[in-house]
Amino acid sequence: MIQFDYLYKGLCGLAHAYKASSMAGHLGAAVVAGYFFGEEYQSLDDKVYKGVEGELDRIMKGEEAFWYDAKKAGVSVSELFQPLPKEKADKKLIATLPKALANNIEQLRQSGHNVIFTSIAVRALHDHPKFATPAMVIGIRKLVNQFNKAVMGRGYFGKAKGWIVGNKVELPKHADNAYPLYKDEAAMVTATVDELIRTASIRRQGFGGWWHMINHAAGLLELSRLGYGDIARKGLKAHHHHICLWRSLPDMEKELGALIKSEHDPKTVDYWTGKLKRDEARLTHRIKTLYGFATLLEHVEDKGKRKAAEDALLYLMA
Repeated sequence: MIQFDYLYKGLCGLAHAYKASSMAGHLGAAVVAGYFFGEEYQSLDDKVYKGVEGELDRIMKGEEAFWYDAKKAGVSVSELFQPLPKEKADKKLIATLPKALANNIEQLRQSGHNVIFTSIAVRALHDHPKFATPAMVIGIRKLVNQFNKAVMGRGYFGKAKGWIVGNKVELPKHADNAYPLYKDEAAMVTATVDELIRTASIRRQGFGGWWHMINHAAGLLELSRLGYGDIARKGLKAHHHHICLWRSLPDMEKELGALIKSEHDPKTVDYWTGKLKRDEARLTHRIKTLYGFATLLEHVEDKGKRKAAEDALLYLMA
């Protein structure tokens, strides 16, 4: 298991993140997700958990600090993880977080980060309501609200076109026919896993890539499981649009090189004792995606498809 202290520290990181920027939520969310990874897989070798904890320590020490300008924001990475004032918890406050998310869930916001951050916080507070203090919930709610006017994200279309923001991307008129709209969460899972298996090896860049599409889907599933199905279903169209934007991106292998595939499963000791890449935001995204993928895989019954999805995930785990 992952040490329980990481859960609270990560929640504090989420509650303080609004002081820096909405994207600073990456840091606290990753630390909470790391704890959840231990809950999802409770019988792994202790060296695996130590490997994860080492990554969480790197995050809290500021090794991936480019999510915001600390000098401009006036708050350091270490300060994001400082404890909140001691207050009496009120579990009724938890519901205000998905309620705030309802204001921006119907449109893709920063590659799904609004859903990802909110769902991670809601699960943590739902499972451990003793942390649902006014300061904690208000801080996280301020973070969620910062996505109300956020852009969709952006994608790279090669040297000639460069980076294009999502609302400027012209999707094919019949995109919905090639990739049908989801009728429910189960359809989202099937479509997402099938697309992951089919395209994880393709070198595309933008809209958060498969890290975010997996975690976006997992966030909607978790919100539904925790009793906020009506709100989660409002986000299905945005997730569908997310993958349509991904499908519109060109294969950039000739320009950027082929993707590297991990040789080892992240649930094994060999993975964590090897040399991990930590560039391109892998430090925070690797951890969140391990948790998000586990959540997604819980809804896949076919053993062959599960195995194929686990193999595809290795393209994200180098």
